[in-house]
Amino acid sequence: MLQLLRAPSGSVKNDVLSGLTVALALVPEAIAFAFVAGVSPVIGLYSAFFIGLLAAVCGGRPGMISGATGAMAVVVTALVATKGVEYLFPAVVLCGLLQVGVGLLRLGKLIRMVPHSVMLGFVNGLAIVIGLAQLGSFKALGENSELVFMSGGRLWLMLGLVAATMAIIWGLPKLTKAVPASLAAILTVTLASVAINSSSEGRPVATVGDMLKTNAAAAAALAPPGDDLTRADAEVASRLTAAELEDAASIAGGLPVPFFMDEQYTPAPLNWETLTVIFPYAIILCGVGLIESLMTLTLIDEITETRGKGNRECVGQGVANVVCGLFGGMGGCAMIGQSLINVNSGGRGRLSGVVAAVCLLAFVLFLSPWIVQIPMAALVGVMFMVVIGTFEWASLKMFRKMPWADMAVMVLVAGYTVFMHDLATAVILGVVVSALVFAWQHATHMGADESFNEYGSKIYQLHGPLFFASVSSFREMFDVQSDPEDVVIDFYYTRVYDQSGLEAINKLAERYEAAGKRLHLTHLSAECRELLDRADDFVEVNLSEDPQYHVATDRLG
Repeated sequence: MLQLLRAPSGSVKNDVLSGLTVALALVPEAIAFAFVAGVSPVIGLYSAFFIGLLAAVCGGRPGMISGATGAMAVVVTALVATKGVEYLFPAVVLCGLLQVGVGLLRLGKLIRMVPHSVMLGFVNGLAIVIGLAQLGSFKALGENSELVFMSGGRLWLMLGLVAATMAIIWGLPKLTKAVPASLAAILTVTLASVAINSSSEGRPVATVGDMLKTNAAAAAALAPPGDDLTRADAEVASRLTAAELEDAASIAGGLPVPFFMDEQYTPAPLNWETLTVIFPYAIILCGVGLIESLMTLTLIDEITETRGKGNRECVGQGVANVVCGLFGGMGGCAMIGQSLINVNSGGRGRLSGVVAAVCLLAFVLFLSPWIVQIPMAALVGVMFMVVIGTFEWASLKMFRKMPWADMAVMVLVAGYTVFMHDLATAVILGVVVSALVFAWQHATHMGADESFNEYGSKIYQLHGPLFFASVSSFREMFDVQSDPEDVVIDFYYTRVYDQSGLEAINKLAERYEAAGKRLHLTHLSAECRELLDRADDFVEVNLSEDPQYHVATDRLG
């Protein structure tokens, strides 16, 4: 615990205040993602508490905020809808165990393989997704209990409060940095909205509580009569009465307990059938969670000009998900939007994440009546400022200066993120496309200089890497029929990288052998020699350093 307080002078205050700001922004996010996953809002809040607390303490990136996320929620929607929340909890536990295994195997360093163009596309796409997600806060219930966009005076009031929030966040740091601008904006606009709602009929300013009512009522309208629902929000909403609608707007709850001790849940049987059901979901949850977390870690590293520990972050996220699943949570990972709020508010240490998680639990236990009074306009304004700060505006000016391949990858990743709302797949797709472009470009770099020595042997001096993409170019360099009896391939400026390269040499050796000619390989690196030695069925060629070819030493190609 002492490590949390070992920070530069003045940072403890910044961590506490920024943690409180993040906690306020976490409430609607956790609730919204809980509805997406098909579980009760309180489960979403408990998940954000456990993930946020344990990832902050055990993770590898101080200042990064974790919690219940939309990417994870989308994955478990089908599981909850078909099998129920009883299968969700062990799936989250298994996901955590897999993440711990990834960290212990030190596979977190694979994030280094993500190119800068993919990072730019990821950040820009994410900014657009965050911005578009805020449009849902401009919706209200229509005549048929359907969600429709606000209109008239209520819309203009919402826009005005959003603009006021953004103006405070932009202008306050120019006057003072004693208080995080986001926190000051939320408190100011909340006081204004309470005054407006108290003096007006019909509560014209939508609050967090109103959002809960709206979602519950909309779910009730969509619930098919007589159906045995498994989605927790629809199940609750379908039996709401006018009096109970107020209860739906509350986030109050007690201390979380392990799900197998909770009377409202019947634990899934611990058998092979359960494992076959949850394992595919656990694998996807593990991958999605780690990719988002490690990408967020990289982004925060760049902003703070420090370096986090990727492998430790994998272990921290895994521990958090194991505990979260045991206590009946929906799982989670790093949250980019809230992490940016934290960093921009001055939060740099682990204490900021701990404060955010503890405050979130305090909201559920003690402060629910006040938290639900926070206007959605304040939170939307904060997120809009996050969007403006997240988007890499400089990338728009780089379009004509970037290589066409990098530009295409950036647009591809951003577009996939926006239209598919799948950050993890977008990153994987970008890395794959970048790798293919890299392979194609380097495939054209294979060439050879031809010469003859005083003994009449023909020497091919190779240039460029020999791997699967350059094999065709390699084959076309040699004229087996016209070459003399002794041929030398000099690997001084190249290396053999994979089995395709070995097989290409094998086939070439077979052609020279069939023509009754000798093939010599010189200046092979130690790694290349080892690969050749392991190829049991390889056609034997002369690998010795024959003095007549003036080979004195090996050099790593």
